[in-house]
Amino acid sequence: MGRDRPGLIRDILNKPARQNVNIVDMDQRVMQGICVMTVVADFASAETTPGKLKQWYQDNAERLAIDFSFLPLEGHQGRRQTAKELYVVTILARDRPGIIRDVAEVATRYEINIERASVTARGELISIEFLMDFAECIAEDCRAQLKRECERLGLDVVIQDLSQSRKEKRLIVFDMDMTIVDFEIINRLASFAGVDEEVKAITDRAMNGEMDFKESLRQRVCLLKGMPLTTLQEIAADLELTPGSEELIHHLKQVGYKIALISGGFTYFTDVLKERLGFDYVFANDLEIEDGVLTGRIKGDIIDAEAKGRMIFQLAEKEKISPDNIVAVGDGANDCLMIKNAGLGVAFNAKEVLKKVSDGSLSRENLLGLLNVLGLAEKEREV
Repeated sequence: MGRDRPGLIRDILNKPARQNVNIVDMDQRVMQGICVMTVVADFASAETTPGKLKQWYQDNAERLAIDFSFLPLEGHQGRRQTAKELYVVTILARDRPGIIRDVAEVATRYEINIERASVTARGELISIEFLMDFAECIAEDCRAQLKRECERLGLDVVIQDLSQSRKEKRLIVFDMDMTIVDFEIINRLASFAGVDEEVKAITDRAMNGEMDFKESLRQRVCLLKGMPLTTLQEIAADLELTPGSEELIHHLKQVGYKIALISGGFTYFTDVLKERLGFDYVFANDLEIEDGVLTGRIKGDIIDAEAKGRMIFQLAEKEKISPDNIVAVGDGANDCLMIKNAGLGVAFNAKEVLKKVSDGSLSRENLLGLLNVLGLAEKEREV
């Protein structure tokens, strides 16, 4: 460890290289101007011994301006042969003391090895990215336990297989109600129509997976029969967005992502959001309107969970990318297939049924944390 400067790594490694010491693993990073480097060295074919090299560093530490320590690895056999099961685990939360300790305690409990950790602060939001090895446990069980424990600790967490996380993401798909828009639009329509209790009860059953979505939507729309178009216009003019959603979409588009909105709601409102936020694609259900009032029917096919799931593949084909290059964000049971079919599926302020099939969850105040999950926090600051 030492003050960072040009040539520091060369100067540290020059002596072992000349003595035929084989470097089999290395991690180096700079924090606040201090270079911290860990090296695993194999002396099997070296022209020196660990003791002699240690003495050389002691004699030259002042000249190199470094502090160092040697630690023997018992039974080390060169480069690791056993397979690791590496996952990128992103933790998001309001900053407080003890977060890293708490996560490390959970990891230890389930025999998960933390290989690396880095911290990014963004205002009051802290993001910690861990590289964890799940090789000593059953990965699927570990993921579920880690998600549950983090939620208990009040932490948002997203867990990605390392190889999957390295696949470039090109398109982000969002649900509309309670994801981009901060309320259920159909409940707002029902309130204007005086049938809010009836509609809300049906909505809750559908979002919790207790009722077929198509039937629930038909029942709710039927209750809106006779509503004037002016009511839709009034609601559309005052769409309250989820905190952070507008800023998030702005930065995603700035760095070149395509953005899609796939909703079980209505085209009247997705079209407004497309104009307002610049969505590249919008899909929703089409309310039938005759003589300026709702008929209580839906035109064409209904976009339900199955349709949302299919649209991931359709968008991938249209954009000439893989579904692995797509991120899906939603909140309810109707988003399950969309979340599962995307390369990365994030449950936002979500129902339990969706959390179970997602790669992780973000709470309502942490939507902007998606930038950290995607490794875009630094790019956001540059924009």
